[in-house]
Amino acid sequence: MKETIAGALAAHRRVAEEMIAAFPAVLEDVARRILACYRAGGKILVFGNGGSAADAQHFAAELVGRYKRERAALPAIALTTDTSILTAVANDYSYADVFARQVEAHARPGDVVIGISTSGNSENVLRALTVARRIGAMTVVLSGGSGGKLKDLADVSVIAPSSDTPRIQESHITAIHIVCDLVEGEMAGGPSQ
Repeated sequence: MKETIAGALAAHRRVAEEMIAAFPAVLEDVARRILACYRAGGKILVFGNGGSAADAQHFAAELVGRYKRERAALPAIALTTDTSILTAVANDYSYADVFARQVEAHARPGDVVIGISTSGNSENVLRALTVARRIGAMTVVLSGGSGGKLKDLADVSVIAPSSDTPRIQESHITAIHIVCDLVEGEMAGGPSQ
């Protein structure tokens, strides 16, 4: 067990070191787009499947609640949380449309639509980002490996430097926390508490 633990931590460290080189510019770009959206009166829509659904909910919670600073609530909706919508759309249309229908309903030009998929190939995330682009929303993708098909639908792609799902998910939550810190710092106008 100790070898497994040490191996996982070493792999995490290697990915984190690669993130230091790859992520600063792209995460600043994401934060600036979200800030522009908020300053224009827009909102964030975020979604994914499985662990990425949990990350989407975590992201929205940090923005609506708070990350580290006291400030006004920021509009963010995780499209993974309404079981009535998810099951109705899956039943009446297809599971591949569960996020696309919600993006169609809620997204407006200038909003930021964020799709999370470790593979970058989740069909329901692809369809939702296609709708978001048609509406004129800004699109952000969090993925891993090569970025998959999603990278071609993104205004900004945050691609974890790994093909291992646990390392990708660890990269995503780190990226989410950094973006929340940057956005909140600007919106709250001060250092973290």
